[in-house]
Amino acid sequence: MAECRKFYNEIVGCEEGRSSKHWVDFNFFGHQLVIHYKPKPEDELHTNPVDGKQVPVPHYGVVLEWHTFHEFAQKLKAKGIAFIIEPYIRFKGESGEQATMFFLDPAGNALEFKSFKVIDQMFVK
Repeated sequence: MAECRKFYNEIVGCEEGRSSKHWVDFNFFGHQLVIHYKPKPEDELHTNPVDGKQVPVPHYGVVLEWHTFHEFAQKLKAKGIAFIIEPYIRFKGESGEQATMFFLDPAGNALEFKSFKVIDQMFVK
């Protein structure tokens, strides 16, 4: 819990809300993220192929504004985050163009942060 609490506060930049010894609420880019303590088995990382990359599953994350995504990616790089998938642009010049990146929190949860060049194309097929 202490490692995850520090990670979400100091690395990701989330403000802490209510908490107890076994859980913490965070302001996760305007959404509530709650972390709870639970012993985790030592399973390997599971992935599915997407766009030529091995995307970790399950994963969760948020969609950021285009400039915010790029600023956040630079901050993470400066803090030495080990990316599963480095920040890159998917579908460049196509409908649904997006920036994306994946990394793990200290508990092994996979996080995806992404941004759409044109936000109205978020759910375009």
